[in-house]
Amino acid sequence: MYFLETAILIFIGSFLLTYFTMPKIIWVVERKRLMDSPDERSSHSLKTPTMGGVAFFYTLIFALFFIRGRDVFDEAMYLIPGITIMFIIGLKDDLIVITPGAKMLAQVAAISFILVNPSFTIHSLNGFLNINEIPYYLYLTIGGFMMLTIINSYNLIDGIDGLASVVGMVIMVIYTTIFYLTEEYFFALLSITMNASLMAFLGFNLSSDKKIFMGDTGSLIVGFTISVLTLKFLALRPVVYTDLPFLLENAPLIAISILIVPLFDTARVFAIRIANKKGPFSPDRNHTHHVLIDYWGLSHKQASFIIGCFNLLFVMLFIVLGSTAKNLGMVIMLVSVVIALGYIFFKYNYNFATLKQKILLRRKVERIKSRVEDKSGKKKKVKPNGSFVPSENRKSIEEDQPLESRKNEDITY
Repeated sequence: MYFLETAILIFIGSFLLTYFTMPKIIWVVERKRLMDSPDERSSHSLKTPTMGGVAFFYTLIFALFFIRGRDVFDEAMYLIPGITIMFIIGLKDDLIVITPGAKMLAQVAAISFILVNPSFTIHSLNGFLNINEIPYYLYLTIGGFMMLTIINSYNLIDGIDGLASVVGMVIMVIYTTIFYLTEEYFFALLSITMNASLMAFLGFNLSSDKKIFMGDTGSLIVGFTISVLTLKFLALRPVVYTDLPFLLENAPLIAISILIVPLFDTARVFAIRIANKKGPFSPDRNHTHHVLIDYWGLSHKQASFIIGCFNLLFVMLFIVLGSTAKNLGMVIMLVSVVIALGYIFFKYNYNFATLKQKILLRRKVERIKSRVEDKSGKKKKVKPNGSFVPSENRKSIEEDQPLESRKNEDITY
């Protein structure tokens, strides 16, 4: 009962703190002109405030102060420097773009605080694929790589309104349930705190007049929190926890199912970029959510809802299978689903060769249409910002500009 009361207070406090301070962040960002400007790969057309993740940072810090007494191995004191590093590097990336290498070094520094805490040490895979004891150096390697993968995978799915929040909320609900059943109340409360912040942020992210993005500041903090919860989940011992609805030896596959959306999307996008002889971190619009919007005509809300529901159903399926199925059977099932998903997204010409051809063809058609309009007398001129307007609206634009600036703008498309 004491945990339930604490959970309710933490949830309400975290939600209200994020909800009532988000408008202040929007006001500061707009006043200081720190908004995100759209480019050729953006899913928005207007300058939008970013850095909503600032609210995530101080909400987590406040929550850790109140729940720190429940951490057996003083995990709160190890989380604070890691979260702070993620906040600083994310804030810097929102203000001035930094290199992937610098961001990776900061992430390594942040996860180092987590890996050295004995609470997160993975001593065994509990018989998964007949693997039991794990040497400490191997744990550091696997744990570090896993956390880096989760952080960057979550960062990459933050491409449309609502998606990162919805996926994050699904993940937090699942981890809240797992850690409550295993009586790891500190991590259950940590999940509740992050979930409350994401719920409060979602309303602003989907708003039409008070919109804000979480930015790298938010996605790195949430991704870091998810990676910490995943590492703790894999460190659970079967001799202690028996109330889970699945066999703990299937924990690695359950963890993959929980993170299926960011992991699948990252693997798919990296494969496309490498096949096109580009860097794996080079920006494009080949993400799964971009495919749903650009080619299937879904809205941001629809795409986010569909992906979130898929994530939840996928986890529920593997929890049911994990209650009785052996490791090998679940591995085969997971591989089969991933192959099926890849086939679905590539069947309709979403493959390495034709995806680029589709984009080039669409641009060519647009150019031809513009030339036809020009020949019919509907000439388009260039605005000062580079966009096009019909000739009949040219006069009002010219009257608002100095004569010298108008001399070089009479460009016919």
